[in-house]
Amino acid sequence: MFDKLASQPNDPLLALIGLYNADHRADKIDLGVGVYRDDLGRTPVMRSVKAAEKELLEKQDSKSYVAPEGDRVFLDLLWDLVGGKGQGKFAAGVQTPGGSGALRLASDLIARAGSGRIHLGLPSWPNHAGIFGATGLSVETYPYFDVPTQDVRFASMMKALSSAPRGDAVLIHASCHNPTGATLTSAQWEELAAVIAERRLVPLIDSAYQGFGAGIEEDAAGLRTIIAAVPEALVAVSCSKSFGIYRERTGAIFAVAETQDAADIARSNLVTMARTSYSMPPDHGAAVVRTILSTESLRQDWIDELNSMRDRLNGLRRELAAALGDGWQLAPQIAEQQGMFSLLPLKEADVLALRKEHGIYMPTSGRINIAGLKSEDIPRVAAVLKPLLG
Repeated sequence: MFDKLASQPNDPLLALIGLYNADHRADKIDLGVGVYRDDLGRTPVMRSVKAAEKELLEKQDSKSYVAPEGDRVFLDLLWDLVGGKGQGKFAAGVQTPGGSGALRLASDLIARAGSGRIHLGLPSWPNHAGIFGATGLSVETYPYFDVPTQDVRFASMMKALSSAPRGDAVLIHASCHNPTGATLTSAQWEELAAVIAERRLVPLIDSAYQGFGAGIEEDAAGLRTIIAAVPEALVAVSCSKSFGIYRERTGAIFAVAETQDAADIARSNLVTMARTSYSMPPDHGAAVVRTILSTESLRQDWIDELNSMRDRLNGLRRELAAALGDGWQLAPQIAEQQGMFSLLPLKEADVLALRKEHGIYMPTSGRINIAGLKSEDIPRVAAVLKPLLG
């Protein structure tokens, strides 16, 4: 049987990890892998996570399954964090193995409900198209960001969505757009919500970086604007970044509807599909998040540390923009973008040369992880980038 299979290429980003690890230069810089790093280049375990794990170690008395839909308390607390209160809608959640698991279940549900098409803004996280295609959805694209000008292509985006067939699904990044860092204004969120509602599109909102942009509440504002405007929505949530628990694979998919019955029907289908995929969700990461969000002192410590992580990212953005400023006229826009990523107008040959000649690693798309920088590295990185960007 295996002889009939064709060998598959490595994922480019995962292959980049191997290339970086094989480079023995002491001054190499990893701007590729999408994880937060501190000033020492580490991806630390947050203080509140350590404290929550200690509490679980002392008090947890069973390793039995939780429930097919996961930890209901975790789901309620997470939805309050993401969706807020007073929306006038009903949300039914299912715990998933990470945000990717949430997107996969959402894609399965869209296909099961008979909508065979989803609209995806470009550029986007590469795995979006892969997940949607794997469930048989037809992926249509719309323009979101222009790399040479570093601008959101909002007018083109609205034109494309204004002609999307009614009943189609549309993927929306909640905040800290991956891979561009480009954000919408409040007025643009309102206009986007109006078009989605008018065309009766079903928004699938990917919330993976809450708290890394402008703040925990601020980063959920656009998502909540859309939810308020439409009768139904799907919201995929990842806890990997905001809680720094990447390897725990903790996430959730929420079906949002105008009635509890409709939301519960959607959840029953999500649970059924999960049962035939991974059966039961992993618990540890969800238990950690539940403990943090339900304990006032841990919640405040988590907020404080997340705020400091965001401040560090924003500071690095300002430093990089200033260092590039005398060689690239669009450098100030790097400081205005949000989250961990920016997408630079680099050619593939330039990216390969940066790896070979300078030990600076990034995907061939030119996407850089701002968190991979250290202040001390910025002058050297800017010096080699300016001739390529100017």
